[in-house]
Amino acid sequence: MESNASLINKFILSLQSKNFSRHTLRAYTADLKDVENYMAEHNLTAAEFFTHTKLRGYLGVTSEGDYKKNTVLRKISVMRSFAKYLLKHEVIKNNPFKLLPLPKREKLLPKFLTQEETDRLIDTAANQGKLPARDKALFELIYSSGLRRSEVTGLSIKDIDLNLGVVRVMGKGSKERLVPITDLAIEALKEYLSTRGVYNSGDPLFLNRLGGRLTGDGLAYLVKNITIKANLARKVTAHSLRHSFATHMLNNGCDLRSLQEMLGHKSLSATQVYTHVSLDRLKKIYGQTHPRSKE
Repeated sequence: MESNASLINKFILSLQSKNFSRHTLRAYTADLKDVENYMAEHNLTAAEFFTHTKLRGYLGVTSEGDYKKNTVLRKISVMRSFAKYLLKHEVIKNNPFKLLPLPKREKLLPKFLTQEETDRLIDTAANQGKLPARDKALFELIYSSGLRRSEVTGLSIKDIDLNLGVVRVMGKGSKERLVPITDLAIEALKEYLSTRGVYNSGDPLFLNRLGGRLTGDGLAYLVKNITIKANLARKVTAHSLRHSFATHMLNNGCDLRSLQEMLGHKSLSATQVYTHVSLDRLKKIYGQTHPRSKE
């Protein structure tokens, strides 16, 4: 009988072949390592563990830990995917999650920057970054097109068309999309590329200080550093700029369907989370247009 560790490794390899992001693979690996340890502790094979009764016991232990509800739900999602893999390869005969009641996901509102905070962050990147031309182009592009961390660090020079003003993005599930770029981002990218000297179209768009491709972790460190220099008294990540892009677009009249396309969301419901931030704008319009309003 194949070991639990071997089954998990093969499952992770199958996800790699589907071009799952490094961040997602790390999360899957960590969550399944917890499952593997639990199975080893209780002397269970994967076939014995993935039953309705055993899963209820494991989820009970997990829920009692210091995990947020959405973290528990992510762990459940990982196990469901693994269970489907085991079912496909006939390691288990039934899907144990079919009869398992699951907790509802907490609706967390996206954390975004105000327009003034966004401008300050980009200005700081352009003037106080260690590689100002690169940092300005990087921050402008993320905010310009609402790119994910893995998407922007995965770009090559050939993915940018500065004449048409679009960026070709490989999103989640290897889904490709074209997203417009602002004039300011185009100018910043031109300036940055002029500092690169000789390069090939297949070269990484954004380089680190050693000349290699800028990684997701490198980007995270860079954003943290620029945030401190900008004196923003809050936690800011690359995803904050993506949230800010979506929020500001919606507040300025962008329709949900177009925003969904630009963000690369599979479903409209994922985009609708940003509608809450349009409340101030709606109130303003309401106050200006309703005949009984005092504004």
